[in-house]
Amino acid sequence: MLVALILLPLLPAALSLVLPWYQLRSWLLPATGAAHLGLVLLLVSGAPPISNPWIGLDALSRLVLLVTSLLFLGCAFYAVDYLAMRRDRGNRVMVPCLLVFLSAMTLAISARHLGLLWVAVETTTLVSAPLIYFNRNRLSIEATWKYLLLCSVGIALALLGMMFVAYSALGGGEPASLNLDWLLMQAPGLSRPWLHAGFVFLLVGFGTKMGLAPLHSWKPDAYGEAPALVGALLAGGLTSVAFLAILRAVQIMAAAGDVHIARQALVGLGLLSLVLAAVFMVRQPDIKRMLAYSSVEHMGILALGVGIGGLATFGALLHLINNALTKGCLFLTAGNIQRAFASKHLSEVRGALSVLPLSGGLFLAGFLAITGAPPFGPFLSEFTILRGLFAADRPLIAAAFLVLLAVIFIGMGATVLAATQGEAGEPPGRFKDRLLLVAPPLIMLLLVLGLGLYLPEPLRQLLEAGAHLLEVRS
Repeated sequence: MLVALILLPLLPAALSLVLPWYQLRSWLLPATGAAHLGLVLLLVSGAPPISNPWIGLDALSRLVLLVTSLLFLGCAFYAVDYLAMRRDRGNRVMVPCLLVFLSAMTLAISARHLGLLWVAVETTTLVSAPLIYFNRNRLSIEATWKYLLLCSVGIALALLGMMFVAYSALGGGEPASLNLDWLLMQAPGLSRPWLHAGFVFLLVGFGTKMGLAPLHSWKPDAYGEAPALVGALLAGGLTSVAFLAILRAVQIMAAAGDVHIARQALVGLGLLSLVLAAVFMVRQPDIKRMLAYSSVEHMGILALGVGIGGLATFGALLHLINNALTKGCLFLTAGNIQRAFASKHLSEVRGALSVLPLSGGLFLAGFLAITGAPPFGPFLSEFTILRGLFAADRPLIAAAFLVLLAVIFIGMGATVLAATQGEAGEPPGRFKDRLLLVAPPLIMLLLVLGLGLYLPEPLRQLLEAGAHLLEVRS
């Protein structure tokens, strides 16, 4: 069934290249997304653990698979109406690229071999580049080239890190292998210098893809120029996949008994990401670039949570779900606002609530959610991370965490309130809220609200099992 899940999007992707009907090609996206989510729910809920030397599912991969599948389905329904309004750009490139992108993310999530993981992540880079270039203007091609260049360099460094990890087995007197389960079993006997070097390169390589500071510089351009649904998939889906790749490296370090080194590096990058996001969020006049720096912030929160360990790791994994769904809501509604005002700059975007009551209201509510306001899910996950900081006796880091979150709230709030409140000028177009452009972000926000009010027991158990995989093994 797992192989079928990986291959599922490829058949409609091939079909979309030959179908002559524009609208039918667009509807392949939600149809495939619904089938994908159905299979994912079967795998996550009922099936026993799946594993072979190449692909398999554990608690971490089940969690990320569920999040990315949910996010893709919401973006797929949004894409139907979005592409109907963009017939001038066509959908013969976007539809197959989105479907192959889903297949590649699924493969990366389920990979139990580091080499296969690398191939899948590199595939996501190549297949998402045409999606960023969708608007075909000077800024989008610049963003695409920057994305390709930096992420390809990052993924090349990750490949070098894998070679070091494999060589650490030779240094320890074992045959070289990149199979994750074998590495976890043999980790205590791996050569420490080569293993540590491999972890550093894996962290830098996949950290570039994830968008941790100072490896984030492709994000503001790519998120700012890509269509809204592509930005949502990058910020909520692809970053989660890259984070999972880093967690695989943390697993190996934990199995080797050197998890403290990995955690120190993650705490450092996490705090740096928060600081940089706080600086660039203040007086940010571009709403989509603001969301890009918000993504840098929340990647930093994920890294910080795992770096602290214990209860904070549980909070970080919960925050992964909340961040993905809330970012989906924010990017999709920001795209609606940009469409209505033909701009994403505050000099031209004013009074979005009066022009687009639903999209403007969801954008404002999404801002409250992503900045950790109760009763939304991010409040619960960030509070859990904060409790983990105090439980680990890190009061200074906890204080810095709170201060940086407050600065980010103020900076982001100034931009969001300026865009949604006030007197609206005459919008240049006649764009209005439509069902498929509003329902997906609304459902995502309702899910985030639900996670803030109640954490289902099966999800809690999945999060606890995932956090356990990252702890030191006896």
